[in-house]
Formats: sequence, structure tokens, C-alpha cells
Amino acid sequence: MADGSLTGGGLEAAAMARERTGWAAEQEPASLEKGLFQDEDSCSDCSYREKPGSSLQSFMPEGKTFFPEIFQTNQLLFYERFRAYQDYILADCKASEVQEFTAEFLEKVLEPSGWRAVWHTNVFKVLVEATDVDFAALKAVVRLAEPYLCDSQVSTFTVECMKELLDLKEHRLPLQELWVVFDDSGVFDQTALAIEHVRFFYQNIWRSWDEEEEDEYDYFVRCVEPRLRLYVFGYQKNSNIQAKGVRPSGQKITHVVSSTMVAGLLRSLLTDRLCQEPGEEEREIQFHSDPLSAINACFEGDTVIVCPGHYVVHGTFSIADSIELEGYGLPDDIVIEKRGKGDTFVDCTGADIKISGIKFVQHDAVEGILIVHRGKTTLENCVLQCETTGVTVRTSAEFLMKNSDLYGAKGAGIEIYPGSQCTLSDNGIHHCKEGILIKDFLDEHYDIPKISMVNNIIHNNEGYGVVLVKPTIFSDLQENAEDGTEENKALKIQTSGEPDVTEGVDLEELMQCATGKMELYARTDLSEQVEGNCEIVNELIAASTQKGQMKKKRLSELGITQADDNLMSQEMFVGIVGNQFKWNGKGSFGTFLF
Repeated sequence: MADGSLTGGGLEAAAMARERTGWAAEQEPASLEKGLFQDEDSCSDCSYREKPGSSLQSFMPEGKTFFPEIFQTNQLLFYERFRAYQDYILADCKASEVQEFTAEFLEKVLEPSGWRAVWHTNVFKVLVEATDVDFAALKAVVRLAEPYLCDSQVSTFTVECMKELLDLKEHRLPLQELWVVFDDSGVFDQTALAIEHVRFFYQNIWRSWDEEEEDEYDYFVRCVEPRLRLYVFGYQKNSNIQAKGVRPSGQKITHVVSSTMVAGLLRSLLTDRLCQEPGEEEREIQFHSDPLSAINACFEGDTVIVCPGHYVVHGTFSIADSIELEGYGLPDDIVIEKRGKGDTFVDCTGADIKISGIKFVQHDAVEGILIVHRGKTTLENCVLQCETTGVTVRTSAEFLMKNSDLYGAKGAGIEIYPGSQCTLSDNGIHHCKEGILIKDFLDEHYDIPKISMVNNIIHNNEGYGVVLVKPTIFSDLQENAEDGTEENKALKIQTSGEPDVTEGVDLEELMQCATGKMELYARTDLSEQVEGNCEIVNELIAASTQKGQMKKKRLSELGITQADDNLMSQEMFVGIVGNQFKWNGKGSFGTFLF
């Protein structure tokens, strides 16, 4: 049995990009004895070593032939790929050493035989069994599995033809063309994940001209890192939804959704929601049997009322106008379930969208459960049962979430992008890969997000309650900013709004000032929950401070001496107060350095 361990995990973002074949996977090493992607303080991943069975999920390949289930390994965050290639597969190799380093990695984690796989090409899929691995060539030696299973676009692909093809290839197949058949014993988890790393690398990162690179350069820094950024930090994903605007007649319509309408329900609706006030403009009412048709019929200013029931939809809720979508009753009584593969469940681009009183259940998803591309979306008294990523708040978008419950995301429960506004109040965020993920905002092209977190309970997430993604260079600069040297004293930031004030404070004083302004308590006997609030605030303020220093330096180089680098003027936070962090696998707050 191979040495080392690869542990399973969630999406992410992803879920942020798709493989060409539609099947994808990953996980990474973290000291091969502890498991890929596992930090030393990861309680959840440590427990894997003591429990038998697979930590991954299974997936049924599509097609006319009923293949056995394969490992579904496409649900990890993309920054985990980054860490895998950087620390455990490629390290500091040169371009000419990539295959050698990859082979050494595979020798430590890959089972040499005994596993079955679906050999997948653009023409056919066929079930094979591995009998050996040629690590140096990154190929597996295989034979046809019994019984013979093949799904081909060409009807002439008989078993004899397939045997002849394998003979021509000397029964040696590239690892990236193999998708490991699921085994619930856990023995082949590492094999499936390691092969996914090889597949993703050669399909998305490696270029045929890379070997022409001069070998004095670190291949990861020169080639891999910038290409990974296209996946990990591809912020500018836009929605093509077009707003309809105001209905040509100027009238606003109330859409009522109910699978069946009985007299009692209709009377209640007329009394509670459809009763016209004196002097109010008469409003048309339309009835629908499913919520998706109601959403698609909406114009600016319309309202959709969903009556109690369990509704199954197969499309995306594309909301481009300012409408209200509300459940008539308790969220657990009004369930909208999305089935079938596809994109986001709820896609928002409207200027002012309000959603309340509904439970959303997601299955077999590729993208997250809700994405706010632009405009403002308010979610209140809702339940989000996620499948991949939870809520994504894109650059320039505004998201308010109140009294809601979000769980089950295999990536982050909420992803906050630079330049966005996110207000979270009295919510539960739990049983996700990460609770909240704040994207890197240190790049000069991105604005600092405005974040408010008040009285949320963030618990039982596999990783951190809140994680901040930031570049490694920032960590180095932050350490330098605290060493008290004369050079860094020159980077002190003014705390007065007056441009001619010359006295400044250092980073630590600035953080204490900001923390005091947000009324966070700095006592030594803080509870775990309050400590979590302080830790998040201090780290984000430090990041904001560094961005201000970087901006000031750039302006100075351009000959501009007056810059608004007052941290408080940036108003990054409305407040981070009263949140509780409980039983998160890696703690309340962490950072990922890329």
C-alpha cells in the first residue's frame, strides 16, 4: 500500500472553474503522513486517520452504459490546489524537472495496482484495471476490466478493437485520462486525488513551450503561480442577465405560486397579502404552479409570493430586476429544490432584490447556491442547504443576510470579493468547508470590502470560521512593519484627517485605535467567541493598513505627496461584534498565503 495520505474535502469556489470533460477533482498534501491540505491544527482532518472508510464522495458517469461510480473529487477550494503544487508536488523545481518531481510525488501516494478506472477520451469511455504504474512516464499499465463496459460515439468499437488499441499503446495509458472507480474502503482515496492533481496540471497549467524556459528560474513562481491565479483569483466573472425594466403598461403584478390552491389558503392570502388598501392602485394577480415560471414572468417592481409546498426546479433563478420573492409561511414549509446539473441556483444582478421566508435546497451543483453579481440583494429568514459554494458576493455587489441559516457548502459558506459590501446579522453558518472566505483585496486594482458581522453563530465548519486570502509578500511586509526599524517608522500612518499632521502611530497602535472605535473589548480574559471577533478585526485591519501603505508608496513614486491613507476613512468595517465561533476544525480565524 502506498505511503502518505490524501484527505477529501469541499468546493469551491468552487467550483470556480470546470474541467474540459466535466469530471474534476483535488486535494493536496500537508506532510504526506498527515494528508494533503491538512494543517497541523486541523482537528477534522486528523480524525480521518482513525476512521476507516473513504472520505470522498462518489459520482455516476453519464452515458448510455452503466459504469460503476467513480470518485467525485471536484469539490475542493482552488487555493488548496495552489498549496499542493507549491509545497508538495513541484516545490522549487525547474521547468525541466517537472515530470521528475511529479513522479517522485506519485511514488509516495499512488497505489501501483489493484484499482479500477474509467479510461475517458473524447471518443469513448471504457472500464480498465491497473496492474502497474510507470511513475517516470506518468502512465498506468492496464488491462480491460471484466465485465467489459464501453460507451462510445462510434458503434464499431468492439471489445476486439479495444484490445487492439491497448496493444498498440502497450497497455500504458496517461494517468490524466483515468478516473478512479469509487471504493468505500478509503484505500484508493490517495490514488484518485493524486491522479486529479496530474490531470489538472497538464490540462490547465502546463504548456508545451514550458521546457524552453531557462532553468535558472523557479518554475512554480515563473509559470505555475500566475496561471493558477487565473482560476483562484478570477474575480471578473460577469452575468449576462439583462433586466427587463418596468412593464410597458407601467403596471406591477403580484405572482402567487402554489402547486394547488384551496379555498382556505386563498382566503388567507386575500386577507394577509392581497387585500388592497384604500386609495392604493389596483394590482393584477397572476397564479403559477412553480416558482421558476413566476420569476421568469417578473418585471421591475413585481412581487412573487410562494405558498407552502415542496417545489422542484431544474433551471436557474435569474433575477435582473428589483423584485421581492417571499415565502408565505415558515421557511421549512416552503422548500424550493434545484435538481440536475447546471450553474448557480439563484443569480442576482438587480438593483434591489429582496428574498425572504424560503428554504433553498441544492443538488448536483457546479456553481454556488446564490451569487450576487451587482446591485443589492437582501436575504432574510431563509435557509440555504448548499451543495458546492454557498453565497458569493462579487466585486461592487452588496449583500445583506439576516436571521438565516446556511450549511452544507463544500467550499466556503460565504465568499466576499474585493470592493463588495457584506452585512451579516443573526445568522447561523455551519457544516461548511470554511465558514466565510474573504478574497485578497491587496491588489491595487481592487477596493477594500465593507464588512459587518453582528451576532452570527459560526460553528462546526471543517476549516476556519473565517479565512482571509492574501499574498505571501504581505506577511513579510507586515513582519517588517513591526520590527521597529527606521525604515518602517517612516511608513507610519496619520490618524488625523488634517493633511498637514506629521505625527503618526505604528501598526499596533492603529489596530488598537480601530478596535476601540468598533467597541471591541481588549481584556485578557476574553471568551473564545470574543477573541474570534478581535482576531478577525486585527488581521483585516492589518491587511487594510498594508494596502494603504502600498498605495501611499505608489503615489509617492509618482510625485504625489498628499494621499488619503487614513485607515478610518476607508471604512472597511461597519462592525464585527458579538459573533460566536464554536467547534470549527481549525479555529475561529486563519489566513491563506499565496
